[in-house]
Amino acid sequence: MPINSFENYPMSWKPLIDKNKKPIYHAIAEQLELDIVKGVLLPGTKLPPQRELADYLDLNVSTISKAFKVCELKGLLSASVGSGTFVSYDALSNAYLLEDTKPQHLIEMGATLPDDASYEPLLLQLKSMLQESDYEKWFSYGRSGESLWQKDAAVKLIRRGGFETSIEHILFSNGAQNAIAATMASLCKPGDRIGADLHTYPGLKTVASMLSVQVVPIKSDNYEMSPESLEYACKNENIKGVYLIPDYHNPTASILSVEKRKRIADIAKKYNLFIIEDASYHLLNKDPLPALASFASEQVIYIAGLSKSLAPGLRLAYVAVPNQFKEPLSKALYNLNITVSPLLAELAARTIVSNQFEVLIEGHREQTIRRNQIANKYFEDYKCLGVETGIFRWLLLPGRITGAAFETLAAQQGVQVYAADRFVVGNSTPERAVRVSVCAPKTIEELEQGLAILKQLLDKIK
Repeated sequence: MPINSFENYPMSWKPLIDKNKKPIYHAIAEQLELDIVKGVLLPGTKLPPQRELADYLDLNVSTISKAFKVCELKGLLSASVGSGTFVSYDALSNAYLLEDTKPQHLIEMGATLPDDASYEPLLLQLKSMLQESDYEKWFSYGRSGESLWQKDAAVKLIRRGGFETSIEHILFSNGAQNAIAATMASLCKPGDRIGADLHTYPGLKTVASMLSVQVVPIKSDNYEMSPESLEYACKNENIKGVYLIPDYHNPTASILSVEKRKRIADIAKKYNLFIIEDASYHLLNKDPLPALASFASEQVIYIAGLSKSLAPGLRLAYVAVPNQFKEPLSKALYNLNITVSPLLAELAARTIVSNQFEVLIEGHREQTIRRNQIANKYFEDYKCLGVETGIFRWLLLPGRITGAAFETLAAQQGVQVYAADRFVVGNSTPERAVRVSVCAPKTIEELEQGLAILKQLLDKIK
């Protein structure tokens, strides 16, 4: 029997467990997950200390620890040294942002899509390729040894983004998300922990959940990852790596300063962390800052996706990999992909080498600036973070409304935006904010219609 009486004892969770179910820790984990899903335990709830819960259930502490670990690896709980174990704020949020079908009744301002000005030039380039006499090679398997000139194109594009590398370090993947998954699959094992910003790219969270890797929130200073907090996590949270989007951070639209890039690089070298540098947005800036990889080239896996700068349908990313990680990451990409599409790899390489991509990127930038200037007019009375060359903004909400509630209101009025709750990591409190994608609407008219609806909602709740 328990030593203490718990009749009037203040515990946040007093589960009823059928001890005939074996193993018992599975029964506890199942009950814990059920109570989270049903709303019995709300996000942010601090769970009882493991010893107290073990005493209450008359079980060993190790049984409780196993149950908590099962739920941690599912992303339902977040444990922090010295603070305790909490129900994650993102335990029930939907991190899969790209829906199976586009909602016909909503103005799309949720997905981070570039404008479609590059589609026609890519089509013309594709038609030219298919006119060649040996066109059939684009429909066969691609082999890495036959793509050296394509790797030269990758080096050129990455140099344009602020990082000098060489073809010996280049791997291809089917988009940045694919590269993130392969990196984590090759460098992490179940139970490992990696650091990320308090709000981060949801694709990282879905991959981590699939691989049973825990994402640890690292505190920020003015929306930039704090080097001091990162070092604390290295010492106390046993993190193995860190994920960063230095340019146009998704979702907060911030840009990491050069000083912070250098300090984070120094910490990575000091603690032998791997860094996943997601450079999906690096080409949006006319004069990119030096990549974080420039300061820690042996620690950083640099991922240059083309979805945000050329076209999402290319499904291609260039990955610059340090020697120490190249073999395991290459094997992971092979197991996930076997190869990338030779057709799309050739199309991207020809576009880059011809310098046509500079024209396309400049066209995207002009369109993006124009759209952001319109957004600035609608949001002039509100705090909307981000710069005019970014394809999305971080809108801080007035009053006391939550991001989730505003997302629901906006959808009811015909506009899709995404709440901070979808991006939050672990037991971090989601900011009262939404991500607004200014380039997702097909036309300027549709953009203005969506912005007008959002402004009306903001005016009502402030």
